[in-house]
Amino acid sequence: QVQLVESGGGSVQAGGSLRLSCAASGYTWSSHCMGWLRKAPGKEREWVAGIDGDGGTSYRDSVKGRFTISEDNAKNTLYLQMNSLKVEDTAMYYCAAREGKYGCNEYGLLRFAVRGQGTQVTVSS
Repeated sequence: QVQLVESGGGSVQAGGSLRLSCAASGYTWSSHCMGWLRKAPGKEREWVAGIDGDGGTSYRDSVKGRFTISEDNAKNTLYLQMNSLKVEDTAMYYCAAREGKYGCNEYGLLRFAVRGQGTQVTVSS
């Protein structure tokens, strides 16, 4: 049973930075990909970024150039470095994983992924 535990959230002023971490365990899949989702109050959950099993990355347009997704396979840990944070980035952020080397795009992560409990990110002006 896959378990994902996020950490690193907090409150920051606009323009600041945070790094989220996700500790993963319990994989029984032969391969997997991972990513980050977020949900703001009153809005639908949305895909933020994904990283393929071969390290390829993808981002939603609104975070390109500001967010960086990465992973440390030796530590089974996923990261999301968030720079130049904006008020509209305020949300609960969820780590997500699914079976298969590819497919951690918007469609795949929103519909088929296992998620963690989330970590809150609040950006104030």
